[in-house]
Amino acid sequence: MSGLDIARTIAELRQQIGLWRKSEESVGLAPTMGALHQGHMALVRAARSECRRVVASIFVNPKQFAPGEDLGSYPRREAADLEMLSAGGVDLVFIPPVDEIYPAQFATVVRVTGLTDALCGAHRPGHFDGVATVVTKLLIQSLPDAAYFGEKDYQQLTVVRRLASDLDIPARIVGVPTVREPDGLALSSRNAYFSPEERRIAPNIARVLRRLAGALAQRPTAVAFELARGIGELQNAGLAVEYLEIRDAETLMPVTDVVTAPSRVFVATRLGRTRLIDNMPIVPAP
Repeated sequence: MSGLDIARTIAELRQQIGLWRKSEESVGLAPTMGALHQGHMALVRAARSECRRVVASIFVNPKQFAPGEDLGSYPRREAADLEMLSAGGVDLVFIPPVDEIYPAQFATVVRVTGLTDALCGAHRPGHFDGVATVVTKLLIQSLPDAAYFGEKDYQQLTVVRRLASDLDIPARIVGVPTVREPDGLALSSRNAYFSPEERRIAPNIARVLRRLAGALAQRPTAVAFELARGIGELQNAGLAVEYLEIRDAETLMPVTDVVTAPSRVFVATRLGRTRLIDNMPIVPAP
C-alpha cells in the first residue's frame, strides 16, 4: 500500500490536508462505510479525474441505523478496503473510531426537512438525520473542493446537496452514476447477504425499473398504470415491495399523473433479510 496514508483522528486528517492546501492542491472526498466494491471505486475514479488529491473515508455511521437494523452485522473488511483504495490511487484514508466522530456529550443533529419526508425517510425514521449529521461533519473536517456520492442512493445525494447549499459548505457535491453487475443489479455492500436463490431474484429490480422508465418515456400519462404493473412484476418475482414511486429528480415531489419535468423511478424492496433500493432516470422520448 505504498503511498497510502491513514488518519484515525480529525487532527491527523486536517494536518495532511493542510499540507496539500499550502501547495494549492485540490482535494476530493469519497465518503464510504467500507465493504468496498466497484461502485465505491467509481467515486474514487471520479475524484481522481478532477482533483490532485483524493481522500476516502471509512466509517460505519451508527446514527443512520435504526434499532433492529443491521449495524452489528454490516460487513467490515478494513484490510481488503485499504488494498482497493491503494490500487485506486487514493492518497489518504480517514478511518475514525466512533468516539472520534461522536465524543461524549455529543448533542447536535443536522436535519434536512422536506426532502427526507418520503421514500426511505418515511420507512427509516431518523436515518437521514444520521446521514446529514455525519456528512456535515466529514465535509467540515476535510473541507474538500468536491465530494462524491453515488446516484444509487439518490435521495441521500439530494439531501447532501441541500445541506451543503443551506449551510454554505464550500464543497461541490458530485453525483456519480450507479455501477451495476452485467445482469443489471446495482452494486451494494449488502449484496453480500444474498443466498444463491436471492441473488438470482435480485436483478428483477433493475429489469422492472428499466422497463417502467422506458414505458413512461413513451407514455408519460400512464403513471398509475405502470406503477401498478411494476409492483405486480416485483411481487411475482419474489420481492416484497416497500415502495415504488415516480418523483421529480430535483425536488423529490411525487409525480402521480403525468411525467413532465426530469423525473426518476424509485424503489425499495426486501429480499430475505436484505433491504434493497434502486432508481433510474426517466428520459423522455424524442
